[in-house]
Amino acid sequence: MGAHPPGHNLGVATWVTQRCVADKRTQPHHTSHNDENITGELTMTRSLAPAPLGARRIAREPGLGGLGTAMSALGLVLACLPLDAARAQETPPPEPEPDFATIIVTAQFRAQNLQDTPIAITAMTSDMLEERSQQSLADIANQAPSVALRQQSASFGPSISASIRGMGQIDFNPLVEPGVGLYIDDVYFPRLTGANFELVDVERVEVLRGPQGTLTGRNSEGGAIRYISKKPDGTFGGYAEATYGVRDRVNLRGALQFPIAGDLSARVSAAYGRQDGYVTGYDYGCLNPDSGVPAQTSGGDCKTADYGNKDYSAGRVALRFERPGIDLQLVGDYSHDSTYNAGEVLLYANNPNPNVATENGLPFDNRFVCGRYCNYAAFQSAGDSFQAGLIPGLDGFPVQPSTHANKAFFEGWGVSLHGQFDLADWMNLTTITAYRGFDSRFSNDSDLSPARLDAPVVDLKSRFFSHEMRLNAELGPIVEATLGSYFSREDTDQATRTDIRYVAAAGQPIYPLQFLGGGPVEVESFALFSTVFVRPTSDLTLTLGGRYTDESKSTTYERLNYDGTSPNAFVDPIGAAYGIGYQGPDVLDVNGNGNTAEIVTALNGLTGGFKGTRFDYRASLDYRISDEVLVYASTSTGFKGGGISPRPFNAAQVQPFGPEELTAYEVGVKTDLFGHRVRLNLSAYLNTFKGAQLGLLSCPQFGGPGPCALPQNAGDATIRGLEAELSAEPIDGLDLNASASYLDWSWDCVNIQVVRALAPGESNSCSQDATIVDRLASPPRGVTKWQWSIGAQYRIAIDRFGSLTPRIDVSHQGAMAGSALVPVPGSPSDLYGRIPSYTLTNARLTYRTAQDNWQLSLGVTNLFDQYYFSQKFDLTGAGAGLISGTPARPREWALTVKRRF
Repeated sequence: MGAHPPGHNLGVATWVTQRCVADKRTQPHHTSHNDENITGELTMTRSLAPAPLGARRIAREPGLGGLGTAMSALGLVLACLPLDAARAQETPPPEPEPDFATIIVTAQFRAQNLQDTPIAITAMTSDMLEERSQQSLADIANQAPSVALRQQSASFGPSISASIRGMGQIDFNPLVEPGVGLYIDDVYFPRLTGANFELVDVERVEVLRGPQGTLTGRNSEGGAIRYISKKPDGTFGGYAEATYGVRDRVNLRGALQFPIAGDLSARVSAAYGRQDGYVTGYDYGCLNPDSGVPAQTSGGDCKTADYGNKDYSAGRVALRFERPGIDLQLVGDYSHDSTYNAGEVLLYANNPNPNVATENGLPFDNRFVCGRYCNYAAFQSAGDSFQAGLIPGLDGFPVQPSTHANKAFFEGWGVSLHGQFDLADWMNLTTITAYRGFDSRFSNDSDLSPARLDAPVVDLKSRFFSHEMRLNAELGPIVEATLGSYFSREDTDQATRTDIRYVAAAGQPIYPLQFLGGGPVEVESFALFSTVFVRPTSDLTLTLGGRYTDESKSTTYERLNYDGTSPNAFVDPIGAAYGIGYQGPDVLDVNGNGNTAEIVTALNGLTGGFKGTRFDYRASLDYRISDEVLVYASTSTGFKGGGISPRPFNAAQVQPFGPEELTAYEVGVKTDLFGHRVRLNLSAYLNTFKGAQLGLLSCPQFGGPGPCALPQNAGDATIRGLEAELSAEPIDGLDLNASASYLDWSWDCVNIQVVRALAPGESNSCSQDATIVDRLASPPRGVTKWQWSIGAQYRIAIDRFGSLTPRIDVSHQGAMAGSALVPVPGSPSDLYGRIPSYTLTNARLTYRTAQDNWQLSLGVTNLFDQYYFSQKFDLTGAGAGLISGTPARPREWALTVKRRF
């Protein structure tokens, strides 16, 4: 920990008080509004100039007297500012210091300067987010290297895909795990559904890159994203904000904090937003009356929906009881989102199967490609008599009609109790108990036309309980430690309605898939963890961490006919013949192989899952070469839990998959240069990746042709990457920021059965054969090799009238694969399924009054109206003959007025 300041035996608070009285230097005074005040977890000061050495050590080493004492000392340092300001009348003012952000983070469960933390972190305060016109969690990926956060396509409902350094997940299903840990005020958010949080009353967002298994725990192999809200601090203050923009956009936001009585205070925040969509739905039959397709609307503009619209509301209430040695906070939050589906367009259509044609027999082809920002989604499929192909006996089989709501709904809420207790000068205890839940319902017309290919409906109900305890202690003059435990349980009820009519082989229809699916999913996790900080000198720190995790998940499958009672014979022929839950001899020879003694199992009533234990570790060494330069090296591990097939469309697709396992090696340097006007952080990493989980959208090797959504351990890979982040204030008032990342993904070996069926007598193995390895996309779906961003703003002072700040941000995302397998050159997947690279420009002009209490901003996103895709959905490999895309939002403007008080 280094040498203690004089008088340490009197306590840090006493020493700081003495220094306040004795210190004859003058420090600049900075105005702060009540709603921006720093409380509990310091997040920002507006000077990057070096503090006195003792103060730097306190900020960096909160173990002096325990975390609570260190924060009290910091509060006393701030309390000295008025005294210093008074002395400024007697002392010549100092030279102006760079008005540049110093950010304090709590990524290692203690308050640390961002530049003292040996982890690759992108930290963004509320001011930074506002300056960049960032409204939701997905927006922050534009400025964070190696991070991809994207709103999902309509088939995945109100969810996002998330990856950091190539590790992540695109599937919302509770039977698969995200590879990026998402946290709201240190409470784990277990699913990607509803994860595109609106940035309401946020203090800061921390993006931790690289495995965080020993700190944040399970499913953080790529990294973690920590959303940290503002806390009540016992004062009165707040803000109100109103926005109006293109397509009748209206946003209202506000927060109010106030003391209640004594040590009790509160903070209340709320947000509301609505905006018309940017992808227009049209009634094909109405627009094309000569087509013979029945119209769903009559007259007018034939418009059916505005996809990609917004309509949400959110609120948060925090009660805080704070007195010396005790800090308790009770938080409740609620969010509601009900919109049309995500905006999608049809890019490719070709399926001659007569069972997917329109009600009057028009084949599914490119006549249904509407345009850049429109589609013909009908959200209803007429009933019919099946036209058989491979199985003549199915000719005339009744196919039932489907009609479903053209909506995506999400309602989420959470309650959490946070406690921090100083047990002694050298030890404190943190407890976090939380209960969260959400209900979500969504459906989709996947073919975006009056054809009848695929019409999924999903209903999710999730409840999640977690409890975490952390004991922070100073064990000696050079050692600090954290010891903790974690428990969580998640229960999800999922119900689905499937209507897939395109199942075929060699152009011949096989059968219709119309069934009700679902079953409860239970997930439990228990962990013990510890981190030790050893500081042999004031500039050298060794960090050692370990975490033991025991987790399990299970589900019981249901695949029933629309009557809700009888097993569907096409998905579960064993269950249809013998009943739900059957396991026994195949006396009826249902599978037709002539063996009536073999043991067969019904899919309905089958319970499957995953159970395993895991130990993760982290070791890092950091050395502060000078006040300006910190270097570090680390090695760490992480994992993403295994499971079992979440969506089997036949019994052969009930396949388990094991956990992903990652070992990472990283070196980095953090610098504050040129009088603390330039901050440059660099990192390089090498990841060895075992058992990569990929979601297969085509898997004829498991049960034959047809739909597929099967996660499998695809193989092993080596991932190398470079990252850079730059912030600078070359002259007063001019702020520059930039970031860049490069990722190189190389498959070491690939499991044969992931890319093709096994040959007779062949066993599955992780093959290095180029004919196998080269079949998988590299990097995989949802990951890009290159991304970069650059931004600049200049604050122009207007004498007596305030200031005017223009800002511009440019970001680039490289191309991405559209599916797990490399497409055949010239194929539809090659031409339409890939996601091209794009460069996006945003601009903002902000006026602030001289008192900085009023603010007026004009923001424009996608300034040059770039047409690009955030997602694509390629079902050609499954036989659907369908590729759709989700175009990102076009150019949008918004005018915002904000009042602080």
